[in-house]
Amino acid sequence: MPSTARRPVVALVLSACTLMATALFAAPVGSAQPTSSSSTQPSGSGRPSAPGTSGADEPDDKTSAPPSSACTNREAPPPAVTESENPAPGERAPAPLPVPEKPLGGDRMGECGLVLPPNSDSPPATVTADSWLLADLTSGAVLAANDPHGRQRPASTTKVLLAVAVARELNPNATVTATQEDVEQECTCIGLRVGGQYTVQELTQALLMASGNDVANALARQLGGQANALRKMNAVAKELGAQDTRAVTPTGLEAPGTSTSAYDVALIFRAAMKFSVISEAFATPRIDFGANSGKGTVPVLNDNRLLESYRGALGGRSGYTDDALHTYVGAAERNGKKLVAVLLRGEAQPLPIADQAAKLLDWGFTIPEADANPVGQLVAGAPQANTNEPQTSTSGAPDDEAGASTASQPTAMNRAFGNVGGPITAVAAVGVLAAMVLALRSRRARAARAKRMAQQQAQF
Repeated sequence: MPSTARRPVVALVLSACTLMATALFAAPVGSAQPTSSSSTQPSGSGRPSAPGTSGADEPDDKTSAPPSSACTNREAPPPAVTESENPAPGERAPAPLPVPEKPLGGDRMGECGLVLPPNSDSPPATVTADSWLLADLTSGAVLAANDPHGRQRPASTTKVLLAVAVARELNPNATVTATQEDVEQECTCIGLRVGGQYTVQELTQALLMASGNDVANALARQLGGQANALRKMNAVAKELGAQDTRAVTPTGLEAPGTSTSAYDVALIFRAAMKFSVISEAFATPRIDFGANSGKGTVPVLNDNRLLESYRGALGGRSGYTDDALHTYVGAAERNGKKLVAVLLRGEAQPLPIADQAAKLLDWGFTIPEADANPVGQLVAGAPQANTNEPQTSTSGAPDDEAGASTASQPTAMNRAFGNVGGPITAVAAVGVLAAMVLALRSRRARAARAKRMAQQQAQF
C-alpha cells in the first residue's frame, strides 16, 4: 500500500489514541475529591478533612475554631479507665469516625472551649461537664456551648436514640415477651420476668423513665436483635446528621468504638421529642408495671429529678458509667420558650448533674435576644454533600473506614466516564473503531491487488 494511502489511517488511529489519553488522564478532578479521614491537614474549623465534605476550597475563617492541637477530643472520647472498650481477642476496635472538615451547625460549633454569644454573662461555675450545649428546642438555635463537637461517651443518653428507632419501627401496642437474655443484662434494670408479656409502649416508658437495661435489650430484640437494632440506631443518627455518634450497645454501656457529642445528643433529643410516645414518657412521673413475680404490678418512677423540682421541666435522661462519667439531656419550657441542655462527662460535685443542668437552663432563659445571636444551629438532617460516611455493619459498628473511603476515591477511569470525560471517551471509541474498519479494508484491498498482479504475471 502506498504511503499516501496509509497516512489517513495512521492519523486517525493517532487521533483516537490522543482522545482516549485525554479522557483518561486529563479529566478534571474537581473539588469533590474525597480526602483521607485520617488527614490532619488544618482547616478553618481546626478539624481534619473527611470524606464527602465540600468546604475544602473555602477560605479560612478567622473566627472559626482554634488549631486542631487544642481539640483533644476531636476524633475520639478520652481514654477509657476500664476494660469495657478493649476489643475481643482476634478483633480490633473500629477506627474513629471521620471528622467533618466544616463542623456541622456552623463554624463556631468547631470551637473547643466556651462558645458564647456577644455580651453574654459567663455560664454557671457549677457546670462541670467537659462538653455541654444549650439550644432552643423549637428553632434549633444553639445559644451557647462548650466543646460542642468534642467526642464523648453517651452512657444512658443512648436510650433516647434507641427510643427513636423503636418509635419509627414498632407498633406501640405490639407485645414483647421477655427472655432470660433480657433479665441477665447488666443493671440498672426494671425487673422483667422471663415469659412476661409487655407492650412496646410500656417498655418505652420504662426505658426513658428509669433507664432499664433489661428493657433496652427486649426492645432491641423486637427490632430484630441487637445487631439489627444497632444498625437501625446508627441509621437514624446518620439521617439526623449526628456525625459524631456511633451506637455500639442499645443500653449505652461502653464497647469498642463508642462515640457521641453534646451537639449530637441535642440533635437526637430534639428529633425524639417530636414523637408523642417519647415526649409523654419523659413527662410521666409514674407508671404501674408488671411485677417480676407475675402477680400484680409495681410502680416505676421517673428518675429525672428535675421533672417535679424544676419549673417547666419537659423531661430528660441521665446516665453514668466509670468511663463516661455523668451525662444528662433534658428540656424545659418557660414563657413559651423551650430549651434543651446537654451535659457530657460531668462530675457529681458540687451539684448532681441534673441540678447542674437546671443551673444551665436558668442561665439560658436569661440570655438576652439569644435567638437573634445564635452561635450555631441544630441541623434538620444530614448534609447532602456528606455521602461518604461509613456504613453500619451487622455488628452495629461502621465498616472499616479505610475500605469505605477507598471505594469512593475517584480514579482515572471513573473520572474519564464522568460528565466531561464521557462524551470525549465516546468520540475516542468511535474513532478507534473507524480506524480498525479502515485498516481492515486497506488490508483486503492490498490482498486483492496482489492477487490480480499475480494472475496477470501468470498470463505472460
